[in-house]
Amino acid sequence: MSGLGKSFGGLRALDGVALSVSPGQVYGVLGPNGAGKTTLLRILLGLVRPDSGTVRVLGHAPGDRRALRDIGALIEAPAFVPGLSGRVNLRVLARARGLPDSEVDRVLGLVDLADRAGDRFGGYSLGMRQRLGVAAAMLGDPRLLILDEPTNGLDPEGVVWMRQLVRDLGSSGRTVLFSSHMLGEVEQVCDRVVVLNRGTVVAEDSMDRIRTPDVSLHLHATPDETVGRVLAAAAGTGEPVHEEPGRWLTRADPDEVPGIVRALVEAGADVHEVRAERQSLEDAFFRLTETQEERS
Repeated sequence: MSGLGKSFGGLRALDGVALSVSPGQVYGVLGPNGAGKTTLLRILLGLVRPDSGTVRVLGHAPGDRRALRDIGALIEAPAFVPGLSGRVNLRVLARARGLPDSEVDRVLGLVDLADRAGDRFGGYSLGMRQRLGVAAAMLGDPRLLILDEPTNGLDPEGVVWMRQLVRDLGSSGRTVLFSSHMLGEVEQVCDRVVVLNRGTVVAEDSMDRIRTPDVSLHLHATPDETVGRVLAAAAGTGEPVHEEPGRWLTRADPDEVPGIVRALVEAGADVHEVRAERQSLEDAFFRLTETQEERS
């Protein structure tokens, strides 16, 4: 897609969005509430028409029947008939698409709902409803899965299960678009991430690069004068922060950390502790969205 724009009244939901998702990727879609995530996913499914830009999904226009045959989606809360069982709800969907009842049994097993499939949907917990929604999305073994907040309502065990399911789907060659406010989950399952804020793309890259390649380098070393001089001179480090006597914090390329420690020792410093921490996705997310807020 390129130049994608969409407004609702005076609200600009998407503004010049350009993305390309390669087959077989687990692709995270992140952003604060109102960033445009769900609007973007709805456009890909043909549920919302963009005001501008071009979009192709599996080689076709959004909503094209040829594309929809190979797409499964869970957008916001799944909607089923409350008085029907989970299995019957899925059978209605499967038969409408010409799929056999055995396909229903297959997806119920994948989401671990086979033992509760005979219960009425109206009696399901929020987490069970979410699992049934994922099962519906997987009917027909689609090449592309679009999952909007799939961990919503799941207990910790269910979140771990969903994480593994998304990993398995990606490793099997399917493409997964995964939108979630649970940044830790996205960090553990996604190959690539786009960060939206106020309808624009503020970052789009691999998971490793979106977090920046640098690490936060925590040092316990003395004397302070020697350590401060070495850190200030070290190539590739950020401005060193003197947190307290003997304690320092700076940024560095991971490959440069051994050289920094060696320079400290050669300068006569006593190095008591070295700890390098890679920036988390949560750190990167807030850095990116806050930076845009400051510029606007």
